[in-house]
Amino acid sequence: MLGTVASALEQGFLYCFMVLGVYITFRVLDFPDLTVDGSLTLGASVAAVLIVSDTSPFLATLAGAGAGAAAGVVTAVLHMVLRADAADTNYAPKLISGILTATALYTVNLRVMNRSNVPLLGEVTFFDRLGDIVGIQMWRWPLVVALLVIALVVKYIIDWLLHTDLGLSMRALGDNEQMIRSLGANTNLTRLIGLAVSNALVGLTGALVAQQQGYTDIGMSVGVLVAGLAGVILGEAIFGTRSVSWVLFSVIGGSIVYRLLIAFGLRVEWIRPTDLKLLTAVFVMVALAAPSIRRKVLKT
Repeated sequence: MLGTVASALEQGFLYCFMVLGVYITFRVLDFPDLTVDGSLTLGASVAAVLIVSDTSPFLATLAGAGAGAAAGVVTAVLHMVLRADAADTNYAPKLISGILTATALYTVNLRVMNRSNVPLLGEVTFFDRLGDIVGIQMWRWPLVVALLVIALVVKYIIDWLLHTDLGLSMRALGDNEQMIRSLGANTNLTRLIGLAVSNALVGLTGALVAQQQGYTDIGMSVGVLVAGLAGVILGEAIFGTRSVSWVLFSVIGGSIVYRLLIAFGLRVEWIRPTDLKLLTAVFVMVALAAPSIRRKVLKT
């Protein structure tokens, strides 16, 4: 039982950076970014190839995040081109730009790895180096604690960013783009930075997951966008959205709750590992319906 909890917490903290990235695009920027399905694998691929080439795992991890940011920039530029004649409320350019980038990244990732997967067994990873620094082997609960600390550091950095002038512009952009444009703000640049930050977090997740599981695979990001949305929706439904600072905690909590639900769901005898996608869909539907059900119950 404790092993299941530790594994779920480990996965929850590993993927919470991706969930934070999804929150920034879908909630802050009001931009349904589908780049995630490619940028996570891109971050993993870049980090893995650099580690195999004897690059410092710390630098390789940062490079993975940087590669994710570059993917976000490409999506932003494509959106600028596609929306030239579209209305501000038209979601088609946003969706298409993300789809195009994610599609192109499939080939880019294969080019980066020069094959469909890169094994990291026997290589020195980020967690090995971190364990050497603190003098503890990064496995199970020590790894969970280390990931918790990293998640809190990233959370407070994002919190600080969202309270700067740039962050306020990003939040205003998601609420009312026409208004912020009328005030003279450069909405294209603001959106570009937001997408870069979001996909940098996704790339960071890819880099860390690859090193934790010991390999990078071309199909490792299949379905991660749905998992990211599940984390955001579960976090908001369970922990609330009272403030920006609080909702970032909620999103991290949602990532953990999602992984715990999956872990314990798969322990049920009649549920198979192949039912994972169905479980995710059920959890998301319940989380979406929960606020409405709660309001109806309170009224009665």
